[in-house]
Amino acid sequence: MEKIYNKLVRDKIPEIIKGNGENPIIRTLNDNEYKKELEKKLNEEYEEVLNATGKDRLEELADMVEVIKYLAKIENSSLSEIIKLSEAKSMKRGAFDKKIFLEKVIDEDRK
Repeated sequence: MEKIYNKLVRDKIPEIIKGNGENPIIRTLNDNEYKKELEKKLNEEYEEVLNATGKDRLEELADMVEVIKYLAKIENSSLSEIIKLSEAKSMKRGAFDKKIFLEKVIDEDRK
């Protein structure tokens, strides 16, 4: 039986598949394919985060962080740099701690 995946997987997945007595068919992506597949993987992980709860949600968030790490690496940066940028943005524009939901803005000069 054949199962088609056609997706980016973690580095040890082929070894795990072999350990289960199956034969993984793999290839190495070029840089453009890799970036595109990381972007697809980020979306996949996002969907999994939305559908998970509790400890499972934390696992899915960890998967998102892993993908973000490698997207940053493609941009010649790092997760720690993204965290610094996030903290700077929080200082400048605030965070999401106060649960503020903006419904609308009324421009009094353009009534």
